Amino acid sequence: MTKPTSAAAELHANVSVPFNQAHAMPKSVYTSAEFLAQEQKHVFGQDWLCAGRADALPNAGDYLTMEIAGEPIIVLRDKDGHLRAMSNVCRHRMSKLLEGRGTTKSIVCPYHAWTYNLDGSLRGAPAMAGNQAFCKDQIALPKIRCQDWLGWIMVSLNPDAPDPHESLQEVENLVGYLDMGSYRETFRESFRWRTNWKVLAENFMESYHLPVCHAGTIGGSVDLMKMTCPEGSPAFNYHFIVKNDSIPLSLAHPDNTQLVGDQRRITWLLSIYPSLMITLTPGYFWYLCLTPDGVDHVNVLYGGGMSADWCADPKAEGYLKTVKALLDDVNIEDKDCVEKVYAGIEAGLSAPGPLSHLERPNFEFAQYLASRIPV
Repeated sequence: MTKPTSAAAELHANVSVPFNQAHAMPKSVYTSAEFLAQEQKHVFGQDWLCAGRADALPNAGDYLTMEIAGEPIIVLRDKDGHLRAMSNVCRHRMSKLLEGRGTTKSIVCPYHAWTYNLDGSLRGAPAMAGNQAFCKDQIALPKIRCQDWLGWIMVSLNPDAPDPHESLQEVENLVGYLDMGSYRETFRESFRWRTNWKVLAENFMESYHLPVCHAGTIGGSVDLMKMTCPEGSPAFNYHFIVKNDSIPLSLAHPDNTQLVGDQRRITWLLSIYPSLMITLTPGYFWYLCLTPDGVDHVNVLYGGGMSADWCADPKAEGYLKTVKALLDDVNIEDKDCVEKVYAGIEAGLSAPGPLSHLERPNFEFAQYLASRIPV
C-alpha cells in the first residue's frame, strides 16, 4: 500500500514550481493536526512573535499575557522601565500566574501565594522554612527573549533567533521614514474566528480580494491594475497602495514637512512572518497578531493608532473614530470571507487553484513555511 503523502511533503511540492505556475497551498496544510504541531514546533516555537505595541505597557508593573506554542508567557515593564518576558508558570506546583492584562507591583501565584518580583526573582514563599532543599535565591521565573522593535514587542522562545533589528532590517529600510516607533496605540481588542490562522494571514497579504470582499467599504477605492506586489524577503512580504484624499488620516499631516511626494500618501501592507500583519500609513496604523487555536480557529489581537503628529492634532480623535468604524466594518467583511474559505477547504470536492500575479505574497508565505517545516 502506498504511504499517504504528508502535508509537509505536499507543501514542499507546492513551492517547487516558479511563481508564474504557482497554485494555492494544499488543503492539508490547513486541516492537518500533525502539520499544526509542526508549525508550533518549527515556526511559532522558533521565530519572533508580536505581543502588541510597547506603548501599551507604559508604566512599571504594566503587564500582558500571551501563549507561544503552548507556553504561557508574561510580558511586563519592570521597575527600571525595561520590557521583560518570562514564564507565566509558578516554580512551585506549576500553576499559571497571571491572566489577561493589568498592572501589578509583584507577581503572586493564585494557588499558594508564592510571590515574584518584576524581574522574575522569587520574593517570598509562605511556610517553606521546613524544607531544607528550599533556597529562595535559586528560584526565578525562566527568562524569555524580548525586544522592542520599532515600537513592537517581539518575543521568542528561541535563544538563537537572529535579532529582529537584523532579520527585519529590510523593513526598516522600506518604511523607516515613517518612524513606526513614534506611533501611539489608541485601541487594542481581541477576537476568535473559525478559520485556520494561515487563511487569515493570506487574506491580509493580498489585495486581490478587496473589490469583491470589501465592496461595501473600501473595495471601490482599489484599482487592481495599479497594485504593486514586489518580491519580499525570507522574513516578510509586502505590497503598497498609493491612496487618494478620501481618508485624511491616511495621509501625512498637513504640518508634516519631512515627507514628500508619494511618501505622503503610500499605504504599506507588511506581513512579518509568521503572524504579524501591519497596515501602515503616514497618519495611522492598524495590525493583527495571529495565534492558532487548533486547525479550525484563530485567536486575533487587533489594534491600531496614530502617528505622533496626528496625535497632537485637536481634530485627530474625530478622524480616528471614523477610521476605526471603517476598520471594524472591514473586519466584519474579512471574517465572512475567511470563514467561508475554511468551510470550502473542508469540502470534499474543493481543490486549490492557480494564483494571480497579485498573490505573490501568498506564494512567498508558502515558501517561508516550507523553509521552516521539514518533510
